[in-house]
Amino acid sequence: MRKATGFLEYERLPESYERADLRIGHSREFVRALSTGDARLQAVRCMDCGIPFCSSGCPVNNIIPDFNDLVFNDQWKTAIDRLHLTNNFPEFTGRVCPAPCEAACTLNIHRDPVGIKSIERAIIDNAWEQGYVVAQPPKIKTGKRVAIIGSGPAGMACAQQLARAGHEVTVYEKNPALGGLLTYGIPDFKLEKSVVMRRIHQMQEEGVVFKAGVAVGPKVTEVGYIDHSEATLSAQELESEFDAVVLAVGSESPRDLPVPGRELAGVHFAMEFLVQQNRRVAGIEAAAPISAEGKNVVVIGGGDTGADCVGTSNRQRANSVTQLEVMPKPPAEEVKDLTWPYWPYRLRTSSSHEEGCERDWAVQTKQFVGENGTLKALEAVRVNLVNGRFEVMQGTEFQIPADLVLLAMGFTNPTAKLLDAFGVEKDSRGNAQAEFGAYRTSNPKVFAAGDVRRGQSLVVWAIREGRDCAAAVDAWLR
Repeated sequence: MRKATGFLEYERLPESYERADLRIGHSREFVRALSTGDARLQAVRCMDCGIPFCSSGCPVNNIIPDFNDLVFNDQWKTAIDRLHLTNNFPEFTGRVCPAPCEAACTLNIHRDPVGIKSIERAIIDNAWEQGYVVAQPPKIKTGKRVAIIGSGPAGMACAQQLARAGHEVTVYEKNPALGGLLTYGIPDFKLEKSVVMRRIHQMQEEGVVFKAGVAVGPKVTEVGYIDHSEATLSAQELESEFDAVVLAVGSESPRDLPVPGRELAGVHFAMEFLVQQNRRVAGIEAAAPISAEGKNVVVIGGGDTGADCVGTSNRQRANSVTQLEVMPKPPAEEVKDLTWPYWPYRLRTSSSHEEGCERDWAVQTKQFVGENGTLKALEAVRVNLVNGRFEVMQGTEFQIPADLVLLAMGFTNPTAKLLDAFGVEKDSRGNAQAEFGAYRTSNPKVFAAGDVRRGQSLVVWAIREGRDCAAAVDAWLR
Protein backbone atom coordinates (compact mmCIF):
# COMPACT_ATOMS: atom_id res chain seq x y z
CA MET A 1 0.00 0.00 0.00
CA ARG A 2 1.18 3.52 -0.71
CA LYS A 3 0.18 4.68 2.79
CA ALA A 4 1.32 2.11 5.31
CA THR A 5 -0.19 4.03 8.23
CA GLY A 6 -3.63 4.42 6.64
CA PHE A 7 -5.28 2.15 9.21
CA LEU A 8 -4.09 4.53 11.94
CA GLU A 9 -5.19 7.72 10.20
CA TYR A 10 -8.62 6.84 8.84
CA GLU A 11 -11.74 5.47 10.48
CA ARG A 12 -14.12 2.95 8.96
CA LEU A 13 -16.59 4.68 6.63
CA PRO A 14 -19.79 2.62 6.33
CA GLU A 15 -22.34 2.83 3.55
CA SER A 16 -25.26 5.12 4.38
CA TYR A 17 -28.97 4.29 4.35
CA GLU A 18 -32.05 6.14 3.27
CA ARG A 19 -34.08 7.17 6.33
CA ALA A 20 -36.24 4.36 7.71
CA ASP A 21 -39.49 6.33 7.53
CA LEU A 22 -38.86 6.94 3.83
CA ARG A 23 -37.56 3.56 2.74
CA ILE A 24 -40.45 1.54 4.18
CA GLY A 25 -42.64 3.33 1.65
CA HIS A 26 -41.08 1.48 -1.27
CA SER A 27 -39.38 -1.80 -2.19
CA ARG A 28 -36.28 -0.41 -3.89
CA GLU A 29 -32.71 -0.75 -2.63
CA PHE A 30 -31.97 1.95 -0.06
CA VAL A 31 -28.26 1.47 0.68
CA ARG A 32 -26.13 4.28 -0.71
CA ALA A 33 -22.93 2.71 -2.01
CA LEU A 34 -19.56 4.37 -1.37
CA SER A 35 -18.33 6.82 -3.97
CA THR A 36 -15.05 5.97 -5.66
CA GLY A 37 -13.33 8.60 -3.49
CA ASP A 38 -14.74 7.19 -0.26
CA ALA A 39 -13.86 3.65 -1.39
CA ARG A 40 -10.22 4.78 -1.80
CA LEU A 41 -10.20 6.13 1.76
CA GLN A 42 -11.62 2.83 3.00
CA ALA A 43 -9.11 0.79 0.97
CA VAL A 44 -6.14 2.69 2.40
CA ARG A 45 -7.04 1.27 5.83
CA CYS A 46 -5.99 -2.20 4.62
CA MET A 47 -2.85 -3.26 6.50
CA ASP A 48 -1.62 -5.46 3.64
CA CYS A 49 -1.02 -8.27 6.13
CA GLY A 50 1.66 -10.86 5.53
CA ILE A 51 -1.07 -13.47 6.05
CA PRO A 52 -4.38 -12.13 4.67
CA PHE A 53 -6.87 -13.78 7.01
CA CYS A 54 -9.62 -11.86 5.19
CA SER A 55 -9.02 -13.96 2.07
CA SER A 56 -9.21 -17.22 3.98
CA GLY A 57 -12.32 -15.99 5.80
CA CYS A 58 -14.01 -15.36 2.44
CA PRO A 59 -15.68 -18.51 1.07
CA VAL A 60 -14.66 -17.62 -2.53
CA ASN A 61 -11.17 -16.61 -1.34
CA ASN A 62 -11.24 -13.13 -2.85
CA ILE A 63 -7.74 -11.65 -3.15
CA ILE A 64 -8.73 -8.76 -0.93
CA PRO A 65 -5.42 -6.96 -0.26
CA ASP A 66 -4.78 -6.85 -4.01
CA PHE A 67 -8.04 -5.18 -4.97
CA ASN A 68 -7.78 -2.81 -1.99
CA ASP A 69 -4.40 -1.66 -3.29
CA LEU A 70 -5.75 -1.30 -6.83
CA VAL A 71 -8.70 0.80 -5.63
CA PHE A 72 -6.41 3.05 -3.63
CA ASN A 73 -4.29 3.56 -6.75
CA ASP A 74 -7.36 4.28 -8.93
CA GLN A 75 -6.81 1.17 -11.05
CA TRP A 76 -10.48 0.26 -11.21
CA LYS A 77 -10.35 -1.85 -14.37
CA THR A 78 -7.62 -4.07 -12.93
CA ALA A 79 -9.50 -4.18 -9.63
CA ILE A 80 -12.61 -5.70 -11.20
CA ASP A 81 -10.48 -8.14 -13.19
CA ARG A 82 -8.85 -9.26 -9.94
CA LEU A 83 -12.22 -9.54 -8.19
CA HIS A 84 -13.72 -11.55 -11.04
CA LEU A 85 -10.89 -14.09 -10.78
CA THR A 86 -12.57 -15.51 -7.69
CA ASN A 87 -16.15 -14.19 -7.69
CA ASN A 88 -18.49 -14.30 -10.68
CA PHE A 89 -21.10 -12.05 -9.09
CA PRO A 90 -19.63 -9.46 -6.69
CA GLU A 91 -22.77 -7.31 -7.13
CA PHE A 92 -24.70 -10.05 -5.30
CA THR A 93 -22.22 -10.58 -2.47
CA GLY A 94 -21.60 -6.84 -2.24
CA ARG A 95 -25.27 -6.48 -1.32
CA VAL A 96 -26.32 -9.57 0.64
CA CYS A 97 -23.18 -11.25 2.01
CA PRO A 98 -22.73 -11.03 5.82
CA ALA A 99 -19.02 -10.40 5.14
CA PRO A 100 -17.12 -13.11 7.04
CA CYS A 101 -14.04 -11.53 5.44
CA GLU A 102 -14.49 -8.49 7.67
CA ALA A 103 -14.75 -10.65 10.78
CA ALA A 104 -11.40 -12.18 9.77
CA CYS A 105 -9.74 -8.82 9.02
CA THR A 106 -6.58 -8.39 11.10
CA LEU A 107 -7.59 -4.82 11.89
CA ASN A 108 -10.72 -6.26 13.51
CA ILE A 109 -8.62 -7.52 16.44
CA HIS A 110 -8.47 -4.08 18.01
CA ARG A 111 -10.32 -1.63 15.72
CA ASP A 112 -13.19 -1.55 13.23
CA PRO A 113 -12.35 -3.81 10.27
CA VAL A 114 -11.81 -2.60 6.73
CA GLY A 115 -15.17 -2.19 4.93
CA ILE A 116 -14.32 -4.93 2.44
CA LYS A 117 -17.91 -5.57 1.40
CA SER A 118 -18.50 -1.88 0.59
CA ILE A 119 -15.27 -1.74 -1.44
CA GLU A 120 -16.34 -4.86 -3.36
CA ARG A 121 -19.66 -3.25 -4.24
CA ALA A 122 -17.95 -0.01 -5.26
CA ILE A 123 -15.66 -1.96 -7.60
CA ILE A 124 -18.44 -3.84 -9.39
CA ASP A 125 -20.85 -0.89 -9.53
CA ASN A 126 -18.10 1.22 -11.10
CA ALA A 127 -17.28 -1.63 -13.49
CA TRP A 128 -20.86 -1.79 -14.79
CA GLU A 129 -20.98 2.00 -15.15
CA GLN A 130 -17.70 2.12 -17.05
CA GLY A 131 -18.53 -0.84 -19.32
CA TYR A 132 -15.80 -3.08 -17.91
CA VAL A 133 -18.17 -6.04 -17.51
CA VAL A 134 -18.54 -7.69 -20.91
CA ALA A 135 -19.47 -11.11 -22.23
CA GLN A 136 -16.64 -13.63 -22.48
CA PRO A 137 -17.78 -16.27 -24.97
CA PRO A 138 -15.39 -19.18 -25.51
CA LYS A 139 -13.15 -19.24 -28.55
CA ILE A 140 -13.33 -23.04 -28.87
CA LYS A 141 -16.36 -25.30 -28.30
CA THR A 142 -15.92 -28.76 -26.79
CA GLY A 143 -19.14 -30.25 -28.14
CA LYS A 144 -20.08 -31.44 -24.64
CA ARG A 145 -23.53 -30.63 -23.26
CA VAL A 146 -24.33 -29.91 -19.62
CA ALA A 147 -27.75 -29.43 -18.01
CA ILE A 148 -27.96 -27.41 -14.80
CA ILE A 149 -31.12 -27.62 -12.71
CA GLY A 150 -31.65 -24.42 -10.76
CA SER A 151 -30.79 -20.86 -11.70
CA GLY A 152 -29.82 -19.59 -8.26
CA PRO A 153 -26.30 -18.43 -7.37
CA ALA A 154 -24.80 -21.93 -7.47
CA GLY A 155 -26.40 -22.78 -10.82
CA MET A 156 -25.50 -19.41 -12.33
CA ALA A 157 -21.86 -19.60 -11.25
CA CYS A 158 -21.54 -23.17 -12.49
CA ALA A 159 -23.19 -22.30 -15.81
CA GLN A 160 -20.99 -19.29 -16.46
CA GLN A 161 -17.77 -21.17 -15.74
CA LEU A 162 -18.74 -24.14 -17.92
CA ALA A 163 -19.89 -21.95 -20.79
CA ARG A 164 -16.61 -20.04 -20.76
CA ALA A 165 -14.80 -23.40 -20.85
CA GLY A 166 -16.53 -24.11 -24.16
CA HIS A 167 -19.35 -26.46 -23.13
CA GLU A 168 -22.96 -26.13 -24.27
CA VAL A 169 -24.89 -25.24 -21.11
CA THR A 170 -28.65 -25.25 -20.56
CA VAL A 171 -30.10 -24.04 -17.24
CA TYR A 172 -33.57 -25.21 -16.18
CA GLU A 173 -35.61 -23.16 -13.70
CA LYS A 174 -39.03 -24.26 -12.44
CA ASN A 175 -40.17 -20.68 -11.76
CA PRO A 176 -41.22 -18.30 -14.55
CA ALA A 177 -38.42 -15.86 -13.68
CA LEU A 178 -34.72 -16.72 -13.49
CA GLY A 179 -32.44 -16.24 -10.50
CA GLY A 180 -33.71 -18.78 -7.97
CA LEU A 181 -33.17 -17.56 -4.42
CA LEU A 182 -31.82 -14.25 -5.71
CA THR A 183 -35.11 -13.49 -7.45
CA TYR A 184 -37.68 -15.20 -5.23
CA GLY A 185 -36.10 -15.41 -1.79
CA ILE A 186 -34.27 -12.12 -1.22
CA PRO A 187 -36.47 -9.00 -1.00
CA ASP A 188 -36.13 -6.32 -3.64
CA PHE A 189 -35.13 -3.77 -1.02
CA LYS A 190 -31.94 -5.79 -0.51
CA LEU A 191 -31.36 -6.89 -4.11
CA GLU A 192 -33.28 -5.36 -7.01
CA LYS A 193 -34.01 -7.95 -9.67
CA SER A 194 -32.59 -5.81 -12.48
CA VAL A 195 -29.19 -6.52 -10.89
CA VAL A 196 -29.80 -10.26 -11.36
CA MET A 197 -31.14 -9.95 -14.90
CA ARG A 198 -28.12 -7.90 -15.93
CA ARG A 199 -25.95 -10.93 -15.25
CA ILE A 200 -28.42 -13.29 -16.89
CA HIS A 201 -28.15 -11.24 -20.08
CA GLN A 202 -24.36 -11.35 -19.95
CA MET A 203 -24.45 -15.13 -19.59
CA GLN A 204 -26.86 -15.45 -22.52
CA GLU A 205 -24.35 -13.54 -24.64
CA GLU A 206 -21.76 -16.08 -23.53
CA GLY A 207 -23.92 -18.90 -24.86
CA VAL A 208 -25.82 -20.09 -21.78
CA VAL A 209 -29.39 -21.16 -22.62
CA PHE A 210 -31.99 -20.54 -19.91
CA LYS A 211 -35.32 -22.36 -19.85
CA ALA A 212 -37.69 -20.94 -17.24
CA GLY A 213 -41.00 -22.45 -16.14
CA VAL A 214 -39.64 -25.98 -16.58
CA ALA A 215 -39.56 -28.40 -13.66
CA VAL A 216 -37.32 -31.45 -13.76
CA GLY A 217 -38.53 -34.67 -12.20
CA PRO A 218 -41.99 -35.30 -10.73
CA LYS A 219 -44.28 -32.44 -9.74
CA VAL A 220 -43.79 -31.75 -6.05
CA THR A 221 -46.72 -30.99 -3.74
CA GLU A 222 -44.90 -31.05 -0.40
CA VAL A 223 -45.95 -28.50 2.23
CA GLY A 224 -44.02 -25.26 1.88
CA TYR A 225 -42.64 -26.13 -1.54
CA ILE A 226 -43.34 -23.49 -4.19
CA ASP A 227 -43.58 -24.61 -7.81
CA HIS A 228 -44.81 -22.29 -10.53
CA SER A 229 -43.57 -24.43 -13.43
CA GLU A 230 -45.57 -24.80 -16.62
CA ALA A 231 -43.75 -27.79 -18.12
CA THR A 232 -42.04 -30.88 -16.76
CA LEU A 233 -39.05 -32.89 -17.96
CA SER A 234 -38.12 -36.29 -16.59
CA ALA A 235 -34.72 -37.05 -15.13
CA GLN A 236 -34.28 -39.75 -17.78
CA GLU A 237 -34.80 -37.24 -20.59
CA LEU A 238 -32.03 -35.01 -19.26
CA GLU A 239 -29.62 -37.87 -18.66
CA SER A 240 -30.09 -39.17 -22.19
CA GLU A 241 -29.78 -35.73 -23.81
CA PHE A 242 -26.81 -34.30 -21.86
CA ASP A 243 -23.28 -35.47 -21.08
CA ALA A 244 -23.53 -34.27 -17.48
CA VAL A 245 -26.22 -32.94 -15.14
CA VAL A 246 -25.67 -30.55 -12.23
CA LEU A 247 -28.18 -30.28 -9.40
CA ALA A 248 -28.20 -26.75 -7.99
CA VAL A 249 -31.75 -26.53 -6.68
CA GLY A 250 -31.01 -25.30 -3.17
CA SER A 251 -32.53 -26.50 0.09
CA GLU A 252 -36.25 -25.87 -0.17
CA SER A 253 -37.91 -27.89 2.57
CA PRO A 254 -38.71 -25.40 5.35
CA ARG A 255 -38.48 -26.42 9.00
CA ASP A 256 -42.01 -26.70 10.37
CA LEU A 257 -43.39 -26.05 13.86
CA PRO A 258 -45.82 -28.89 14.67
CA VAL A 259 -47.65 -27.40 17.67
CA PRO A 260 -51.40 -27.21 18.34
CA GLY A 261 -53.10 -24.69 16.06
CA ARG A 262 -50.55 -25.04 13.25
CA GLU A 263 -53.44 -25.56 10.81
CA LEU A 264 -55.06 -22.18 11.57
CA ALA A 265 -55.45 -19.66 8.75
CA GLY A 266 -52.74 -17.08 9.23
CA VAL A 267 -49.77 -19.39 9.93
CA HIS A 268 -47.38 -19.54 6.96
CA PHE A 269 -43.85 -20.44 6.05
CA ALA A 270 -41.63 -17.40 5.53
CA MET A 271 -40.92 -18.24 1.91
CA GLU A 272 -44.61 -18.34 1.05
CA PHE A 273 -44.79 -14.75 2.24
CA LEU A 274 -41.50 -13.51 0.73
CA VAL A 275 -42.01 -15.13 -2.68
CA GLN A 276 -45.47 -13.60 -2.96
CA GLN A 277 -44.07 -10.16 -2.14
CA ASN A 278 -41.30 -10.44 -4.73
CA ARG A 279 -43.83 -11.49 -7.35
CA ARG A 280 -46.12 -8.64 -6.26
CA VAL A 281 -43.32 -6.13 -6.75
CA ALA A 282 -42.85 -7.63 -10.23
CA GLY A 283 -46.55 -7.01 -10.93
CA ILE A 284 -47.84 -10.55 -10.34
CA GLU A 285 -50.58 -10.94 -7.74
CA ALA A 286 -51.17 -14.25 -5.97
CA ALA A 287 -54.53 -16.01 -6.13
CA ALA A 288 -54.56 -16.24 -2.31
CA PRO A 289 -52.48 -13.27 -1.16
CA ILE A 290 -50.76 -13.23 2.23
CA SER A 291 -50.71 -9.68 3.55
CA ALA A 292 -49.35 -8.11 6.72
CA GLU A 293 -51.28 -4.87 6.25
CA GLY A 294 -52.94 -3.77 9.49
CA LYS A 295 -52.07 -7.05 11.21
CA ASN A 296 -50.11 -8.05 14.29
CA VAL A 297 -47.27 -10.06 12.78
CA VAL A 298 -45.10 -12.53 14.67
CA VAL A 299 -41.94 -13.85 13.00
CA ILE A 300 -40.52 -17.04 14.51
CA GLY A 301 -36.81 -17.34 13.78
CA GLY A 302 -34.00 -14.86 14.31
CA GLY A 303 -31.91 -15.31 11.15
CA ASP A 304 -31.69 -13.41 7.88
CA THR A 305 -34.94 -14.85 6.55
CA GLY A 306 -36.70 -13.69 9.68
CA ALA A 307 -35.24 -10.21 9.26
CA ASP A 308 -36.46 -10.18 5.65
CA CYS A 309 -39.96 -10.98 6.92
CA VAL A 310 -39.69 -8.06 9.34
CA GLY A 311 -38.67 -5.62 6.60
CA THR A 312 -41.37 -6.88 4.25
CA SER A 313 -44.05 -6.67 6.95
CA ASN A 314 -43.08 -3.07 7.65
CA ARG A 315 -43.40 -2.24 3.97
CA GLN A 316 -46.84 -3.82 3.92
CA ARG A 317 -47.82 -1.55 6.83
CA ALA A 318 -48.24 -4.12 9.56
CA ASN A 319 -49.82 -2.91 12.79
CA SER A 320 -47.00 -4.47 14.82
CA VAL A 321 -44.06 -6.80 14.18
CA THR A 322 -42.55 -9.11 16.80
CA GLN A 323 -39.65 -11.46 16.18
CA LEU A 324 -39.11 -14.45 18.46
CA GLU A 325 -35.99 -16.59 18.82
CA VAL A 326 -35.73 -19.76 20.92
CA MET A 327 -32.00 -19.28 21.55
CA PRO A 328 -30.77 -16.98 24.34
CA LYS A 329 -29.98 -13.35 23.52
CA PRO A 330 -26.39 -13.11 22.20
CA PRO A 331 -23.90 -10.74 23.81
CA ALA A 332 -23.69 -7.22 22.36
CA GLU A 333 -19.98 -7.67 21.58
CA GLU A 334 -17.94 -10.78 20.90
CA VAL A 335 -14.78 -11.68 22.81
CA LYS A 336 -12.35 -11.13 19.95
CA ASP A 337 -9.47 -12.85 21.76
CA LEU A 338 -11.51 -16.05 21.59
CA THR A 339 -13.31 -15.75 18.25
CA TRP A 340 -11.04 -13.94 15.77
CA PRO A 341 -10.61 -14.71 12.85
CA TYR A 342 -13.75 -16.86 12.93
CA TRP A 343 -17.35 -15.72 12.59
CA PRO A 344 -18.29 -14.30 15.99
CA TYR A 345 -21.34 -15.06 18.07
CA ARG A 346 -22.90 -11.70 18.96
CA LEU A 347 -26.11 -9.74 18.67
CA ARG A 348 -26.79 -8.53 15.13
CA THR A 349 -29.29 -5.82 14.29
CA SER A 350 -30.25 -5.48 10.65
CA SER A 351 -31.67 -2.49 8.82
CA SER A 352 -35.08 -4.23 8.94
CA HIS A 353 -35.00 -4.30 12.74
CA GLU A 354 -34.20 -0.59 12.79
CA GLU A 355 -37.36 0.08 10.78
CA GLY A 356 -39.53 -1.14 13.64
CA CYS A 357 -39.66 -4.48 15.43
CA GLU A 358 -39.98 -5.93 18.93
CA ARG A 359 -37.45 -8.71 19.49
CA ASP A 360 -37.52 -11.38 22.17
CA TRP A 361 -35.18 -14.29 22.91
CA ALA A 362 -35.34 -17.60 24.79
CA VAL A 363 -38.99 -17.97 23.78
CA GLN A 364 -40.61 -21.27 22.78
CA THR A 365 -43.98 -21.38 21.03
CA LYS A 366 -46.45 -23.70 22.78
CA GLN A 367 -49.49 -23.29 20.53
CA PHE A 368 -51.38 -21.04 18.17
CA VAL A 369 -54.74 -19.79 19.39
CA GLY A 370 -57.63 -19.05 17.03
CA GLU A 371 -61.32 -18.41 16.61
CA ASN A 372 -63.41 -20.08 13.89
CA GLY A 373 -60.28 -21.46 12.24
CA THR A 374 -58.47 -18.11 12.11
CA LEU A 375 -55.33 -17.21 14.05
CA LYS A 376 -55.76 -14.72 16.90
CA ALA A 377 -52.79 -15.17 19.22
CA LEU A 378 -49.62 -17.10 19.94
CA GLU A 379 -49.03 -18.75 23.31
CA ALA A 380 -45.39 -19.04 24.34
CA VAL A 381 -43.18 -19.83 27.32
CA ARG A 382 -39.68 -18.79 28.31
CA VAL A 383 -36.90 -21.38 28.25
CA ASN A 384 -33.34 -21.87 29.45
CA LEU A 385 -30.69 -23.61 27.37
CA VAL A 386 -29.03 -26.16 29.68
CA ASN A 387 -26.43 -28.62 28.34
CA GLY A 388 -27.79 -28.26 24.82
CA ARG A 389 -31.42 -28.82 25.84
CA PHE A 390 -34.23 -26.32 26.35
CA GLU A 391 -35.80 -26.37 29.81
CA VAL A 392 -39.17 -24.66 30.28
CA MET A 393 -39.29 -21.97 32.98
CA GLN A 394 -42.45 -22.75 34.91
CA GLY A 395 -44.91 -19.92 35.35
CA THR A 396 -43.58 -17.87 32.41
CA GLU A 397 -46.38 -18.56 29.92
CA PHE A 398 -47.65 -15.54 28.00
CA GLN A 399 -49.68 -14.67 24.91
CA ILE A 400 -48.93 -12.37 21.98
CA PRO A 401 -51.71 -11.04 19.73
CA ALA A 402 -51.09 -12.46 16.27
CA ASP A 403 -53.02 -12.23 13.03
CA LEU A 404 -50.11 -13.49 10.91
CA VAL A 405 -47.32 -15.84 11.98
CA LEU A 406 -44.34 -16.41 9.69
CA LEU A 407 -42.16 -19.48 10.29
CA ALA A 408 -38.58 -18.51 9.46
CA MET A 409 -36.69 -21.32 11.17
CA GLY A 410 -34.50 -22.36 8.26
CA PHE A 411 -34.55 -25.22 5.79
CA THR A 412 -33.88 -28.89 6.38
CA ASN A 413 -33.01 -30.40 2.99
CA PRO A 414 -33.78 -30.36 -0.75
CA THR A 415 -36.94 -32.01 -2.03
CA ALA A 416 -36.37 -35.75 -1.83
CA LYS A 417 -38.37 -36.54 -4.98
CA LEU A 418 -35.87 -34.76 -7.23
CA LEU A 419 -32.91 -36.63 -5.76
CA ASP A 420 -34.80 -39.90 -6.02
CA ALA A 421 -35.64 -39.20 -9.66
CA PHE A 422 -31.92 -39.13 -10.48
CA GLY A 423 -31.07 -42.02 -8.16
CA VAL A 424 -28.88 -39.79 -6.00
CA GLU A 425 -28.00 -41.09 -2.56
CA LYS A 426 -28.64 -38.78 0.40
CA ASP A 427 -26.54 -37.99 3.44
CA SER A 428 -27.81 -38.20 7.02
CA ARG A 429 -29.52 -34.79 6.69
CA GLY A 430 -31.29 -35.60 3.42
CA ASN A 431 -28.94 -33.59 1.21
CA ALA A 432 -27.38 -34.91 -1.98
CA GLN A 433 -24.41 -37.09 -1.05
CA ALA A 434 -21.41 -35.62 -2.88
CA GLU A 435 -17.93 -35.02 -1.55
CA PHE A 436 -16.76 -31.41 -1.23
CA GLY A 437 -14.31 -30.72 -4.06
CA ALA A 438 -15.50 -33.60 -6.22
CA TYR A 439 -19.24 -32.76 -6.21
CA ARG A 440 -20.06 -36.04 -7.94
CA THR A 441 -23.05 -37.96 -6.67
CA SER A 442 -23.74 -41.69 -6.58
CA ASN A 443 -25.10 -41.27 -10.11
CA PRO A 444 -21.86 -40.99 -12.14
CA LYS A 445 -23.40 -38.51 -14.57
CA VAL A 446 -24.88 -36.22 -11.93
CA PHE A 447 -23.10 -33.58 -9.85
CA ALA A 448 -24.46 -31.43 -7.00
CA ALA A 449 -23.45 -27.99 -5.75
CA GLY A 450 -24.68 -25.37 -3.31
CA ASP A 451 -27.36 -25.84 -0.68
CA VAL A 452 -28.63 -29.05 -2.30
CA ARG A 453 -25.31 -30.60 -1.27
CA ARG A 454 -24.11 -28.66 1.78
CA GLY A 455 -27.46 -27.68 3.29
CA GLN A 456 -28.79 -24.21 4.00
CA SER A 457 -25.95 -21.71 3.66
CA LEU A 458 -24.88 -18.35 2.22
CA VAL A 459 -25.08 -16.93 -1.32
CA VAL A 460 -21.29 -16.60 -1.31
CA TRP A 461 -20.91 -20.31 -0.49
CA ALA A 462 -23.29 -21.16 -3.34
CA ILE A 463 -21.10 -19.18 -5.74
CA ARG A 464 -17.99 -20.95 -4.44
CA GLU A 465 -19.53 -24.39 -4.84
CA GLY A 466 -20.91 -23.54 -8.28
CA ARG A 467 -17.44 -22.51 -9.46
CA ASP A 468 -15.74 -25.55 -7.96
CA CYS A 469 -18.39 -27.90 -9.31
CA ALA A 470 -17.89 -26.45 -12.79
CA ALA A 471 -14.18 -27.23 -12.55
CA ALA A 472 -14.98 -30.80 -11.49
CA VAL A 473 -17.49 -31.27 -14.34
CA ASP A 474 -15.06 -29.80 -16.86
CA ALA A 475 -12.24 -32.10 -15.74
CA TRP A 476 -14.55 -35.15 -15.89
CA LEU A 477 -15.86 -34.28 -19.37
CA ARG A 478 -12.38 -33.78 -20.73
